[in-house]
Amino acid sequence: MWRVDLLFLSASLHQATGGRPHGPVCSSLPEKTRKILTEFLRFYEDQYGVALFNSMRHEIEGTGVPQAQLLWRKVPLDERIIFSGNLFQHQEDNKKWRNRFSLVPHNYGLVLYENKVAYERQVPPRAVINSAGYKILTSVDQYLELVGNSLPGTTSKSGSAPILKCPTQFPLILWHPSARHYYFCMMTEAEQDKWQAVLQDCIRHCNNGIPEDSKVEGPAFTDAIRMYRQSKELYGTWEMLCGNEVQILSNLVMEELGPELKAELGPRLKGKPQERQRQWIQISDAVYRMVYEQAAAQFEAVLSKLQLARPAMEAVIRTDMDQIITSKEHLASKIRAFILPKAEVCVRNHVQPYIPSILEALMVPTSQGFTEVRDVFFKEVTDINLNIINEGGIDKLGEYMEKLSQLAYHPLKMQSCYEKMEPLRLDGLQQRFDVSSTSVFKQRAQIHMREQMDNAVYTFETLLHQELGKGPTKEELCKSIQRILERVLKKYDYDSSSVRKRFFREALLQITIPFLLKKLAPTCKSELPRFQELIFEDFARFILVENTYEEVVLQTVMKDILQAVKEAAVQRKHNLYRDSMVMHNSDPNLHLLAEGTPIDWGEEYGDGGGSGGSSGNSGDPSPSVPEAATTSEKQRRAKQVVSMVHDEAGLPFEAGPELLSPASLDSVTELRGLLAQDLRAESPPPAGPLLNGAPLRESSQPVATPEASPPASPLRQLPPGKAVDLEPPKPSDQETGEQVSSPGGRPAIHTTTEDSAGVQTEF
Repeated sequence: MWRVDLLFLSASLHQATGGRPHGPVCSSLPEKTRKILTEFLRFYEDQYGVALFNSMRHEIEGTGVPQAQLLWRKVPLDERIIFSGNLFQHQEDNKKWRNRFSLVPHNYGLVLYENKVAYERQVPPRAVINSAGYKILTSVDQYLELVGNSLPGTTSKSGSAPILKCPTQFPLILWHPSARHYYFCMMTEAEQDKWQAVLQDCIRHCNNGIPEDSKVEGPAFTDAIRMYRQSKELYGTWEMLCGNEVQILSNLVMEELGPELKAELGPRLKGKPQERQRQWIQISDAVYRMVYEQAAAQFEAVLSKLQLARPAMEAVIRTDMDQIITSKEHLASKIRAFILPKAEVCVRNHVQPYIPSILEALMVPTSQGFTEVRDVFFKEVTDINLNIINEGGIDKLGEYMEKLSQLAYHPLKMQSCYEKMEPLRLDGLQQRFDVSSTSVFKQRAQIHMREQMDNAVYTFETLLHQELGKGPTKEELCKSIQRILERVLKKYDYDSSSVRKRFFREALLQITIPFLLKKLAPTCKSELPRFQELIFEDFARFILVENTYEEVVLQTVMKDILQAVKEAAVQRKHNLYRDSMVMHNSDPNLHLLAEGTPIDWGEEYGDGGGSGGSSGNSGDPSPSVPEAATTSEKQRRAKQVVSMVHDEAGLPFEAGPELLSPASLDSVTELRGLLAQDLRAESPPPAGPLLNGAPLRESSQPVATPEASPPASPLRQLPPGKAVDLEPPKPSDQETGEQVSSPGGRPAIHTTTEDSAGVQTEF
């Protein structure tokens, strides 16, 4: 693969430069990449031992954090399609716009098919896009500005033809600083907004590519990235810490190779400015592919070596845990005595005065987002209750609950929550603390919102399912739903406060620690090697001077951060609870309910009235299904969160290489008619690797798309003479004081993928 990509790159360079010599950078790309990766992987091997020790110590000592009140899904909702529909994609080879059938499966890889027929026949897709590291642009001008800035001297002159023309006023462009770009357009602004919400959800999910339950490999990798960049005098947040390990490594290599390539190749590119821009995008993508392949191979080799050595390392840690801890504490005391006076002065003068303003800037949009999650959840459950009263009664409960169970994964309904984070700014502070972008904090908060929404929904499902076992009447069921809703909201308020306080503490550390390390580096970093002699050789894999030094620096500012968050909670700012406030454990058996079989609302309470018929099974009354179910029967069981599917028709942009302007057509309505008929997706995307190596989850059976659920709840009417309060109950100020029954936090929610082959992917 590497050799093929190298040949492709050589051909691209030869064509772009008119056969001129490439220069030393291009001729030694593999060697330069290997050198960067080898240097980084030394950091990774060092951090692996430290992370393994920290993980095993944590298992023994624990943390004692309050137990979460809401339940969490132990069996994720995998068999679902997030979104599907048609959009227009620009083709680089013939400069035409083609109508593509597109869908987003549960792993959030955007899958593009030639058309709906190809999808139904399970023809391999044209592309499977992992959007980690991408940005969504909604105007061609934004895109042209970014492209012009990426290669100096290629800005198009006024009046000249730009690199991209969009036939409508509603483009969506996926831009990446190194990989290839994707161009889409829609017919209306409403359609553009929907796809933007869906694609932003894909980016948010794919950016969070390192599994959060990885207690060794994940922390070792992120710490190694930080240490490597700090060795290059690069402190502060890094915007391209996106995706899985191989994607992040590729971004790391391109961060160093990119400027050299631009300096060497920029003057050699021929043609008009827009043509040189196009050539540079192709060259950058080809280099990124090469780097990705080499990074994947080298990282896998080192990881395999470490995993083979892990049992022996664990044996040493178990045997000498106390001695390792004592040795580390002795080292920390010596480093603390050396740096504490300098660090305290630095914190007092340069950090402490700004902590309250940073915290306030974080609290306002974050708390608004979590409040919106609460309101959306309340509205959806209230709608179910009204529907039971006015429309279907208990017979429709399975259908309603099936939709509610997918609420956290509905990009359109969750959009109002996510967009609350968009105003986040650190005006004046961003430059001071070298924060390149606030996007890392926005996306982290949005992921917490989705997790808390899903926890609230799942807790509601579990409690309601228990209540249904009592065989309530319609009136009793409505009262039970209201009572359960109030219980879940109280639990949500408590967990929301805990999650937000933890997020604020982590964000403040992420902002201030790199700043402190950079400030202290000139006077402290050169003195650190002399502390190496304090570490016993047998423990050198588990104790590193650099890591211990950072921990000491963290401790100097941690007390100020904890105090700031505590004061905000004491003042009840943004509905934060005090640390001393612990929820009364009114549901001692609640967590036992979550140990049972996952609830299938369609099977238990679908149209078949509990006879085992799926709500998407067309009312098939047959009580038995053969063990080896047919493909069509499996397809009927699939669930789709939200759909916007339009019919294939004549493509308005196929007249030739020259794009047609909207003015050449009768109206937008005429174009819209080409995509008018709603369709249903009936077969799964073939399993295969996602872009940049994040693979699609392999399923034992095809995943299908049933009839799409509407993106919004239907209009409902209140019964005559009955008043219902549609406003969500506000969080109570009253606090309770009994401790939960058992300590221990809830494991982090994550998504893992498994390798599968057979799909040719595009970047």
